[in-house]
Amino acid sequence: MKKQDIIEVQINDIKFPNIGIAFVGDKKLQIKNTLPGQTAKIRVLKAGRAPKVDLLEITQPALQEITPKCTVFGQCGGCAFQNISYEYELELKTKMVADLLAPFELEAKFLPTIPAINAEGYRNKMEFSFGDDGVGGNLALGMRKSGSFYEVADASNCLIAQSDFGRILAFTRDYFTGTDKTFFHRRKHTGALRHLVIRRGINTGEILVNLVTADDDNYSDYAHKLLELGLEGTIAGILHTVNNSVADAIIAEEINILHGSDFYYEKFGKNVGGQTFKVGAFSFFQTNAQMAGDALYATIAEFAGDVDDKTIFDLYCGTGTIGIYLAPFCKEVYGIELVQEAVAAANENATLNSIDNCKFIAGDVRKIIKELDKKPDIIVLDPPREGINPKAMPDIVAFNAKKIIYVSCKPSSLVRDLPTLMAAGYHVKKIRCVDMFARTANIEAVVLLER
Repeated sequence: MKKQDIIEVQINDIKFPNIGIAFVGDKKLQIKNTLPGQTAKIRVLKAGRAPKVDLLEITQPALQEITPKCTVFGQCGGCAFQNISYEYELELKTKMVADLLAPFELEAKFLPTIPAINAEGYRNKMEFSFGDDGVGGNLALGMRKSGSFYEVADASNCLIAQSDFGRILAFTRDYFTGTDKTFFHRRKHTGALRHLVIRRGINTGEILVNLVTADDDNYSDYAHKLLELGLEGTIAGILHTVNNSVADAIIAEEINILHGSDFYYEKFGKNVGGQTFKVGAFSFFQTNAQMAGDALYATIAEFAGDVDDKTIFDLYCGTGTIGIYLAPFCKEVYGIELVQEAVAAANENATLNSIDNCKFIAGDVRKIIKELDKKPDIIVLDPPREGINPKAMPDIVAFNAKKIIYVSCKPSSLVRDLPTLMAAGYHVKKIRCVDMFARTANIEAVVLLER
């Protein structure tokens, strides 16, 4: 096997998140976006001890494959498993998490995975990009194509987003087509149109639309016509965010409210009779509200057990949803989050739900926990995808909390952090996967550790 060789290989296995494993002699190859049982044609980019390859095409499908319902599957890079049944997807995801944790010999600790309530139409937030359609240079709006800076795949029929998202996307694309507005070119620094962010309360129907551009023109006509669009939900707010940054990220240099407010409301809990949360345009919030309260947070509460007289630390608390969910059952909750806007929302959400035993603090977890004079009985860790800051770990374990509940949206980061927790005297008691992200490569893993 030499550089630039083009060869066919059999995919034998899969590892998290969706990387197929093949062998050529004694060389192990990792090929993203492949499935066990497929035959793939690849190009060798780097030979040697740690070879790197590029997938050219699937020459033979796996027996479990089906025809994807999504017409742009494989282009947008959002979904990973539209080409297999949901049952097989769940089997693969559970296996991948189990394989990651295999070195810890925790097979007996696994509880059954909780499947998605709905594998379609569940996402309450989508971030679309303006760009080129890659055909005739026409204005396009959708998901950035894999490996492309400017080409986007049409996402107006995205299966994992609610149908209102597609209607708003198509309207926005058609509104600007034929005008003097072009997509923002990050290299040439030309054009204005950058992103369209849509958020929707799955359980309330309230919609927040955020048009992101590089100019500060008046977009009130766009907002006025958008309000005339027939939707299942109700538009709670339309924003125009000005972002002149070269980076392909939404940096709010200026925010103009074109209609309504800059937030919407969502509900969690059994039969949507539970708690209400105010969600801002830039607040982190679980992208699957259907699964958050009745599956993910219910698992956290189950693992916490009887908390009637317990103090809980909710670290990396975001808008406080976990802490507020647990608050009615425990003595008190202290939440820590770096983003000040999220903490302000958390305290407001506590008031909104008549919760008076929660205190949310803005700051770096590793600094704030040194200043707290309270001692937790239970610590809930829900860190960002990269996991816990290693510098915060000594202070977290120094609290000697009887239980730590680690909520991981990226199980590979969990695997990195577990040895530190186990070396500090914690033992894994239970593990449960919760599929918050059907059809994508991601899955949530909840782990109960006890002293």
